[in-house]
Amino acid sequence: MTLLTEEEISAALGRAPGWERTGNAIARTVTLGDFADAMLYVGAVAHLAQAANHHPDIAIAWNKVTLALSTHSAGGLTGADFSLASQISALP
Repeated sequence: MTLLTEEEISAALGRAPGWERTGNAIARTVTLGDFADAMLYVGAVAHLAQAANHHPDIAIAWNKVTLALSTHSAGGLTGADFSLASQISALP
């Protein structure tokens, strides 16, 4: 996969509300109702990630889920990161 340029990253972030750049990754934290809701959300993210064969780093703190996307094999951000971010953002 090809790394995105800084201009492409900036443009993609403009189309990805709630996602922020953190070094070579984009990240988002979602606050849910409780731990069970957080786990259901992680399950939905896992389903999308498995279908895309692109897996985020996930941290769970009771009702907060933090996701980080980066294409480790490419050493930074690619279109795959923003594609999965868009799918995740569409989750209810």
